[in-house]
Amino acid sequence: MNKKFIFIFIVTLFAVQLNAQKVKNIKLKTHIDSLSYAFGISIADNLKTQKIENINPQAIGRAFQDFYNKEPKISADTANKMIQKHFEDIEAQKHQATIDEGKKFLAENAKKEGVVTLPSGLQYKIIKKGTGNIPTASDKVKVNYEGTLIDGTKFDSSYDRGQPVEFAVTQVIKGWTEALQLMKEGSVWMLYIPYNLAYGSRSAGKIIKPFSTLIFKVELLSIVK
Repeated sequence: MNKKFIFIFIVTLFAVQLNAQKVKNIKLKTHIDSLSYAFGISIADNLKTQKIENINPQAIGRAFQDFYNKEPKISADTANKMIQKHFEDIEAQKHQATIDEGKKFLAENAKKEGVVTLPSGLQYKIIKKGTGNIPTASDKVKVNYEGTLIDGTKFDSSYDRGQPVEFAVTQVIKGWTEALQLMKEGSVWMLYIPYNLAYGSRSAGKIIKPFSTLIFKVELLSIVK
């Protein structure tokens, strides 16, 4: 059951809490009554499985009524983002050690000669200055690259494959997209990418764990015409 579906069922489950007496005396007289109760049991079981117990039934019931009266205090989009962030925060707690290691690495790396830290948190170091054009968000580029974890473990390399890769500037992780639009053709940069500009809470392949800070050597060969 996806999180948006969970949200819809949560408000259904607790809408009756607006009137405590009716909740105590609720009777399943119609098919809709029984179906609604079944939805409630289903989502309650799902929430319990996910260990989500610290909720306010009255607030959920109020939200249900406000939504159907077209007077919600927050939009459905905002609500879904809040729920998504809640689950992401829970997941982050499981990987706090990885997050802390990445932050420590970046803090120490920022002090090294030649390392530039951008407002986004992305860090880079210029190994070779290019002289060509700078890609835009609408461009496609040809690059060679090598990616490692902060402990030096290599997880990917076009150099090893002996074949450069081509892709659109906006079809890669955020850290790459930002860096590519600062690099000139012919440049070679080291990129130090915090997890939120990499794969975030997702894993990638067998080596990259959720919330991993990543290092890339990126050689911008050309803008593909």
